[in-house]
Amino acid sequence: MFKNVLINEDHDAVLASITKILRELHVESIEKSQYCDEAYLKLKKGALEARNFDLLITDLSFKQDHRDTTIASGEMLIEKLREEFPDLPIIVYSMKDQLQKIRGLLNTYHINGYVCKDRNGSAELAEAIKAVSKKAIYVSPQVKKALSPKSQLEIDDYDIRLLKMISEGQSQDEISSNLKLNGVTPNSLSTIEKRLNKLREQFKANNAIHLVAITKDLGVI
Repeated sequence: MFKNVLINEDHDAVLASITKILRELHVESIEKSQYCDEAYLKLKKGALEARNFDLLITDLSFKQDHRDTTIASGEMLIEKLREEFPDLPIIVYSMKDQLQKIRGLLNTYHINGYVCKDRNGSAELAEAIKAVSKKAIYVSPQVKKALSPKSQLEIDDYDIRLLKMISEGQSQDEISSNLKLNGVTPNSLSTIEKRLNKLREQFKANNAIHLVAITKDLGVI
């Protein structure tokens, strides 16, 4: 079992619940942070003082307040940590249940567990901690499809790039120019138009604005 665990969570009640679970699992040292910047600094300090954390449990969404932050989300924190602490076990405990986002966290950042905050969340989190301590990957049953091959509604990195550019207000001409400038292919206006039309049909969107709204709701962008 883990000995030194960091919980990164900004809701007091959830922090207390996770702490209780860890104590019941006889974890020796438990530290807490309520901001991603604070979590990053604690992990860095632990490494400098030779008392490395052996597990991070983090949410993805954090409410902004009066503090200026440079790491605004759990996903940004995970991305940064994977560069500096590639072997640190990470369990995400989140309300988000979009398969594309979860698959990205598993495949791109190699998180070790993903637990949904719902009525069974506490029990599933305890199971996730036990599984990850044995070098296994744990994903909540309701989102286990994230471990399966892509579903019909999911799309590739090129499509996601187009959607992000559309969401930034870029026209198809501007998208074509920017793709050419960055050496990304295909970049012709006709191809971009066809791909966006296909995405509108795929997501049953009435127009580009509707398409952006749908894909944001699904966690695609």
